[in-house]
Amino acid sequence: MSILQVESLNAGYGKVPILDNVTLHVDEGEVVAVIGPNGAGKSTLLKTISGLVRPTGGSIVFQGQEIAGLSPHVVARSGVSYVPEGGRLFPNMTVLENLYMGAYTNRANLKTGALQEVFGIFGILENRGRQYARTLSGGEKQMLAIGRGLVARPRLLMLDEPSLGIAPKLIDEIYERLTLLKERGLTVLLVEQNMSYSLELADRGYVVENGRIVLEGSGSELSANPHIKTHYLGL
Repeated sequence: MSILQVESLNAGYGKVPILDNVTLHVDEGEVVAVIGPNGAGKSTLLKTISGLVRPTGGSIVFQGQEIAGLSPHVVARSGVSYVPEGGRLFPNMTVLENLYMGAYTNRANLKTGALQEVFGIFGILENRGRQYARTLSGGEKQMLAIGRGLVARPRLLMLDEPSLGIAPKLIDEIYERLTLLKERGLTVLLVEQNMSYSLELADRGYVVENGRIVLEGSGSELSANPHIKTHYLGL
């Protein structure tokens, strides 16, 4: 059953169109990857779903409710957590304070074990609780950004480029944690430039080029596709 259904979505910035008639769906418990070249519209797609960019046409239905054009805090309260590219942490706040911000739409989560659940996935964050976010390594900052998104106990977690600017060893660690979240049944919509990682994790994927979806299929199907191999995986 689809938890997210995007139909004929158009969006952009001012008079500059970016997304062109995008249609996709994400089923409950799936990890769905959106891949493609820089500037294709992948991040704009997540921003439009999250309410940061207003669509100029089309529909976004989440858990049976139309959310296209709603304010970001309303979308977040409905059960969508968006982890933006680069994490966008509060650098002069501690790790714990950043995690608390993840519960701003539902403070009760802090009283029902949400922080402990995050620490069970990203144990290093518990040890870094009193450190300022600006003092963390790149990988630790990304773990904190994901953890902040998880504190909200989302029905859908959207990740934008979680491996960007991170050392290869730490990318492995982050994707191990994402695999654990997948095994626990969390629904994830993942935008990722590192296609080998994302397609290995994903149940399904979509390829976006010039604001349009040009291919879709299972992670293994896309990995084996000649176009993907030649243009994106360098094989």
